[in-house]
Parts: sequence; structure tokens; C-alpha cells
Amino acid sequence: MIPTIYQYIYMIYGGIRAIMKLVSATVIILVLIAVVSTCGCTNASADGDSAESKIFISGAFALYPMMITWSEEYQKIHPEIQFEISGGGAGKGMTDALSGMVDIGMVSREIYPEEQSQGACWVAVTKDAVVGTINSNNPAAEKILSRGATKSDLEKIFVNNSVTNWGQLDGMEGVDVRINQYSRADACGAASIWAKYIGDYHQENIGGIAVSGDPGLAEAVRADTFGIGFNNINYAYDPTTELPIEGLLILPLDLNENGKIDSNESFYSTRAEIMEAIAKGIYPSPPSRDLNLVTKNEFTGPTKDFVEWILTEGQQYVTENGYIPLPEEVLTSELNTVMESGI
Repeated sequence: MIPTIYQYIYMIYGGIRAIMKLVSATVIILVLIAVVSTCGCTNASADGDSAESKIFISGAFALYPMMITWSEEYQKIHPEIQFEISGGGAGKGMTDALSGMVDIGMVSREIYPEEQSQGACWVAVTKDAVVGTINSNNPAAEKILSRGATKSDLEKIFVNNSVTNWGQLDGMEGVDVRINQYSRADACGAASIWAKYIGDYHQENIGGIAVSGDPGLAEAVRADTFGIGFNNINYAYDPTTELPIEGLLILPLDLNENGKIDSNESFYSTRAEIMEAIAKGIYPSPPSRDLNLVTKNEFTGPTKDFVEWILTEGQQYVTENGYIPLPEEVLTSELNTVMESGI
């Protein structure tokens, strides 16, 4: 029987619908393929081969310059390894490591018992120190450098706030120069170790205007004629000239507390001089201290290989970058810790 005109129209309509369904299904499949392919790239970047070759690091400004050098030198022999490194202070490094945000936390202070109980696994990799700083244009600079500062002086300036003018200190009679204290706003090893040297205090006991980061604190004192602060040595000295950064003077410590800086207490002219004093134990600990790398539970994979390299071949770059090598027996002990850690 010959189809009617309406039957022809219905047949054509049915065919169009079938074609549209086929096209729609094809489009959906192609879209799904595209999405899956895209997710695969993302996963590969985050969790696949690329992730296994990327090491995330954060934490102490004290270790940041050294870590940059280590990462650059390591990449020359392991170009497949990528690094993402940020500062933020020792507190951030510890928090990031324990939360798994990073593979390695840089921590420039001791590791607290509560952090150990949360799985903090750490090794010391080098050493540096914190020094006091004043503005180079301080009108009493010559007398301050000649007299230095005792622990008691620093306690009165930074903790008790009972000395707000250099003229209030013994031997500074006739001087009328106010003191503007600066400290760190971020949880950091530098403030912790400075507070511990002054009198077994904690960072929160240090008063003054709080500034974020080591570079920020150095700049604050440089910008204030009456400023006093403290910095890790690699932020207080110019790495090129090895002299104190322009605008800063290093505040000498009156270690024997006799009211003057004796010849055996005078080792602040260059970074090399104070590095030698730290290495020999003449500059006290605190405020010198070991610098640590921390991970959650154990070092594994590329991170483990990198830290092993730091404790062996990587040590050749320590001195030239303004850090003090740890004794050989300490490095060996730390290397054993890493080698026995993870896989």
C-alpha cells in the first residue's frame, strides 16, 4: 500500500529524531572523553609522575636562601625534580609539614614535644645565628657599638620595656636617644631564639612593633634612625660584600658583661667573622642554633633522596652561602635518621 502524505511526513520526522539522538549521544560521548582526558592531565600533574617529581617546601626565612641554592644545584643533576619553595616563618613550616601541605618544613628552632607527638620527623642540616641590629644613623651609634648590650639590657629593652632611651643604661650617661623596638609578627625561629637568649622567654614575650618576615624586620630598622631589632645573619649582612646591609649596624653582645666590647667580643665587621665566631662557639647558642628540615612521620621517595643529598653532597654549598656546617658526626647521625626513614 502506498503511504499517505502524512505517513511520509511522519517517517521523515522519525528519521530526523533518530539522527538528532545519534548526534546528541555522540556529542555527549565526545564531551565526556574531553572531560576525562582533561582530568587525566590534571591528575597526572597533581598525583601522577609530575607530582612524584615535585617537592613542596615552606617555612623559616633563616633557611630560605640556603634551600634555594640546594634546589638549584640538585636540579642540575636531577632535572626531573621540580621545587616549589616559600617562606613564611618556622611556625608555618611546621604547620604545613604536619598537615601534609608540604613535603618539607623549614624550622629554625627546636622541635617541641607536642609537635613530636603529632609525627614531626626532623633532621638538622646546617647552623646560623640571630644578631641584634640598630640603624646606622643612630646618633649614639659609636657609643652603643663600643659598649654593646648585655642580656639584662636586652631584657629591659625588648621584654620589660623599662629602658626606652639609650641614656638609661649604665655607661651611656649624657646620651639622649630614644629606642624604637621592632619584632616579628609571624611565628618564627628568629624571635623564639632571640627571646630564649635574653632570658628563656618565648616569642610572645618580645615587645615592639611587629613586622612580618626577616626582610621586613631588617627594612623597618633601616628606615628608623632610632630602631632596634634582630635578624638572621643572612638578612643582616650583604651576601655580596659580606658587610652589614647598608643602613644597619650589628649590635655587639657584651658577653662578659663588663660594660664594653673587648677585642675577643668584637667579630661583627663581616659575615665571615661572625660565622667563624659561631663555628668556634664564641658567639653563644642561643642565639646561634641548628636549622632543621621537618616532614610528617618519615622522609620518603624523592624527598628522602633530596634530604640525603643535602646531608652529603649538598654540604659543599653551606659555607659559601653564609651558613655554618654541622660537625661531621652530627651529619652522619642525621643521615642515618633519613636513610632509616621510609622508602
